[in-house]
Amino acid sequence: MKTLIIVSHPEIDNSQTQQFLKKGSEEVDTTWHHIESLDKIDVLAEQKLLKNADRIIFQFPLYWYAAPFGLKKWEDEVLTRNFIYGDGTYPLKDKEFGLVVTTGMPLKDFQHGAKENITLDEAMAPYRAIAHLGKMKILTVFSVPQFWYMDEDRQMQLLIDYERYLSQKMPDSLLNREEWFNDRLNKFVSKLDDGDKFTGNLILDTFTNNKEDLSQLNDTLKMIKNGEE
Repeated sequence: MKTLIIVSHPEIDNSQTQQFLKKGSEEVDTTWHHIESLDKIDVLAEQKLLKNADRIIFQFPLYWYAAPFGLKKWEDEVLTRNFIYGDGTYPLKDKEFGLVVTTGMPLKDFQHGAKENITLDEAMAPYRAIAHLGKMKILTVFSVPQFWYMDEDRQMQLLIDYERYLSQKMPDSLLNREEWFNDRLNKFVSKLDDGDKFTGNLILDTFTNNKEDLSQLNDTLKMIKNGEE
């Protein structure tokens, strides 16, 4: 699967959050496309990038409940009416569309009655509306609140969740998670030195056995549910 990350940030080199996410994106099969770094917007080239991707991610910091100006300018020039839906060909149809949004406020503030009095889903409605017009498959919003307050453990968990968001088969089911972790673990073990491969294979065997146990448990639960019905 080819994932295209359309990144908008006016000072990306000074963003600790974006640099962290960029490192994470390099661990999976993605194209990192920072639009403020473009000398000019070549509309046909940008549209070709979109058409060649399987999963398209818009990634940006939240500025007054929207993306930075760079993404708006790019949208206005690249996502023309005819390209999205007007000519009836729907070139982005069935492609997956996701949003990675970084915020300076905690998530608890993004709800009705809280400080922001709006949810992130509501703020992101215009972007998802465009995807809907293009007949794309819309993913849940991936939020990154207050990255600089995260301790190392939370950052590592964020990294794993972000990599899964970019490359894991959706929906985010237990089975799809298992397949993603199994694939990542196999690739990791294959790159180990000979001296470390024995330990790596032991870990892989343990994961595989646990995966089989979970599969059997799931089958049992299904049988119980069917019996009840």
